Amino acid sequence: MSGGPLDLVIVGAGFSGLAMAIRADRAGFSRFRILEKADRIGGTWRDNTYPGAASDVPAHLYSLSFAPRSDWSRLFPRQGEIQAYLRDLVAEHGLADRLRLGTTVLGAAYDEAACLWRVETDRGVVEARILVGAVGALHAPARPALPGLDGFAGPCFHTAAWDHGCDLAGKRVGVIGTGASAVQIVPEIAGRTAHLTLFQRSPPWILPRHDRPYGALAKALLGIAPLRRLYRASLFWRRELTALFGFTRVSRLTAGAEALARAHLKRAIPDPDLRRRLTPSYRLGCKRVLLSDDYYPALARPDVSLVTEAIRAVTPHGIVTADGAEHALDVLILATGFSPSGSFDRLALTGRDGRSLAQAWRDGADAFHGLAMSGFPNLFLLLGPNTGLGHNSVLAMVEAQVAHVLEALRWLKSNPGRALEVRAEAQRRFRDAVDARLADSIWARGGCGSWYLDGKGRNRTLWPGTATAYRRAARRLRRRDYALVGPSQRSEAAATGP
Repeated sequence: MSGGPLDLVIVGAGFSGLAMAIRADRAGFSRFRILEKADRIGGTWRDNTYPGAASDVPAHLYSLSFAPRSDWSRLFPRQGEIQAYLRDLVAEHGLADRLRLGTTVLGAAYDEAACLWRVETDRGVVEARILVGAVGALHAPARPALPGLDGFAGPCFHTAAWDHGCDLAGKRVGVIGTGASAVQIVPEIAGRTAHLTLFQRSPPWILPRHDRPYGALAKALLGIAPLRRLYRASLFWRRELTALFGFTRVSRLTAGAEALARAHLKRAIPDPDLRRRLTPSYRLGCKRVLLSDDYYPALARPDVSLVTEAIRAVTPHGIVTADGAEHALDVLILATGFSPSGSFDRLALTGRDGRSLAQAWRDGADAFHGLAMSGFPNLFLLLGPNTGLGHNSVLAMVEAQVAHVLEALRWLKSNPGRALEVRAEAQRRFRDAVDARLADSIWARGGCGSWYLDGKGRNRTLWPGTATAYRRAARRLRRRDYALVGPSQRSEAAATGP
């Protein structure tokens, strides 16, 4: 690909990176590269291959609206099927020739004189007018800081780096964590192990999943485009209603959902003591609400133990808890989740005036619509700060962000030699509005601490409203929010810092 700088460089070949590439190609911006450090595409669905890995959003909603698939096998797709869908996107949309696998981005710097980004990789330098960070919101595994963890003598691995060579049969296995991955793993491995010990810091709220396969008739009907779109819309709006009337704020719907979750727990766990230890003390929605039909039955098995005492230390052959009890283990699995901003924090980005992303985010991650930052012209982050969703498909957010970037590409095409930078005031207004909504949110008033919050207690992860509200605000690039800057100009956007 010759002829000067590319239209854009996309870092990451997961859902968001592939969505950006497909839409850019369709819009006529075919001069791009997708840089992926791994040897395969897929992002989250490439890395998370643990037993039971699956989406908690229905398949027909957890797929791109402009690249639908009619023959999903079941309501909630498993990891392998999602990964196959992503591979098919590359093949069906002719992306392979612009995909660079096994290419690590070492850093990227904005060239003010040329109004473009120079991206340094371990295979050379790539230049592009626009740089898109599509590295994923949940990519960097969070490893717990437990005394003695590095000295554990047996196999010890994070769920995002599952050791498929480790045979759990007949082993005493410990699982640390009770989040989304643990809720999927525990039912899959319980019964295969000699004994399974689950170490719980706080129990999650769990609602029925009601997963089911699609039969031949359902697949045939969903092969009819208007019916498929109607079905997708019904899935979307059912989830939007939970955000309108609950899940983002404490309301009467919150109490109703809690009653449903308690009934779900009571049906599966007859033991009142175990049921008590599995009942959350915070409001539903404060932490991620999980879906499962088999997690509670797995915990009721005689060969599974739930430990709620805090972990004091890891020894070479097990775990010692705060009550002094020693739990002998052969294998230790870390179901401890991810650092929500870890992926972007690891990008060595340098914007205008030599300012790094680390400097810009010294007080916390912040971006206009989670997308753009003053001081970083022509840079867009997909699934950046405050664009996560707890109630609906995050792909609704991705598609709105991709539409926003396409408008930036069109504007720059009509203004050659210029760059586009969000105004500091627009970024500040967005942050203030998000903070105001978060102050009264379930995550602030629900009585819990969670990975949604940063070290200062601010939620920099989730969007405090509906996906519809975000799409309405973000999918169009409003020119009053941005300033154009030329090679020798200081941008209007830089008048004051964000």
